[in-house]
Amino acid sequence: MTNSPHGPASGSGLPRRSFLRRAAMGAGLTVAAGAGLGASSAVTDSTSAVPFHGPHQAAILRKPPTQTVVASFDAVAGSKAELAELFRAITDRARFLTAGGAPAALGITAPPADSGVLGPVVPRSDLGVILGVGASLFDDRYGLAKLKPAKLKPMTTFPDDALDPAQCHGDLSLILSANDTDTVLHALRDIARATRGGMQLRWKLNGFTSPPRPDGTPRNLLGFKDGTSNPTDSEVDSLVWTSGEPAWTAGGSYQVVRLIRMLVEFWDRVSLAEQENMFGRRRDTGAPLDGTAETDVPGYADDPIGTVIPLTSHIRKANPRTPETDGSRILRRAVNYDRGIDSNGNLDMGLLFVCYQQDLERQFEAVQTRLAGEPLTDYISPFGGGYFFALPGVTGPDDHFGRSLLA
Repeated sequence: MTNSPHGPASGSGLPRRSFLRRAAMGAGLTVAAGAGLGASSAVTDSTSAVPFHGPHQAAILRKPPTQTVVASFDAVAGSKAELAELFRAITDRARFLTAGGAPAALGITAPPADSGVLGPVVPRSDLGVILGVGASLFDDRYGLAKLKPAKLKPMTTFPDDALDPAQCHGDLSLILSANDTDTVLHALRDIARATRGGMQLRWKLNGFTSPPRPDGTPRNLLGFKDGTSNPTDSEVDSLVWTSGEPAWTAGGSYQVVRLIRMLVEFWDRVSLAEQENMFGRRRDTGAPLDGTAETDVPGYADDPIGTVIPLTSHIRKANPRTPETDGSRILRRAVNYDRGIDSNGNLDMGLLFVCYQQDLERQFEAVQTRLAGEPLTDYISPFGGGYFFALPGVTGPDDHFGRSLLA
């Protein structure tokens, strides 16, 4: 058996035979619970239940609810067949957790089938699950090299990054989100337990979304609204979903995760006018500096030398609003994080940035290249994350994540 480049294939968890037995057990528990869920549709309300079945992973389109966990795993399955068992186990657990139901009774000598965090019966909730695969999964371990998505690669290191290798990359990404903290943590524990012999946690970060204050888009921890210019519903097909490269990827999306620390103590000593010039927006309303409302479109054509909105501002560099750059827009799904303090007693908080796009190079990397050296880089420090491919959706009770990839 070939070891994962990210860690030993053996791991310290349950034997692989136990993992396979647990995966089979999970399948028996969850098919009935998930069979009645409807087809996927565009979900944008953060309080809505997320359909599990559909051509796309519906949680991608949902605005982030209150709580999010982003986790990266290394695959430790010993063969392609065991990798397929891993994907079936993740599917079965996700289907059950989103639908809810009573955990199985395994007998008085066995550990309980559920942690009990949500009570004796798992309620149907607003849990969203997004599963992705990293470029490293397509090495020589599972014979998948020829099936790697065309644009998938390890995350690029950009000039202003300070990346920690221990918090970068991974074979799999798992994003769980809901409006209750215990719902998200229960789901993470449940999936990790059911898959312990097939994948091993590499890194994770908990995030949260603030309510709109006073209205509109939620704010990041620098005090500015985050995600104002996301694509509209009519633009999703041309900007978010892939069309097949190779064929099994149709309906998926390239996922970027960036862990970005914000140096808030320094930021809080900057004048409001300078902060607003760095962003190109008013802090109070979120309006562009030449507008009055958050949703106003900046008038760059009427301000070619940056008299009102500086040419170096974040919104102007990220989205110049020209015909040439219009196709580089991304779907942002960022949330905030707070990890307490660092070893020097400084606040460790920032942005858990997640975005989705049809093409990594044409979209995220083009935007990130334009942002290189912007004034805001003095107050932020990207330290981790990765590039992943968010798999196509699970189409029905007989389908599972990655079925066409592993067929």
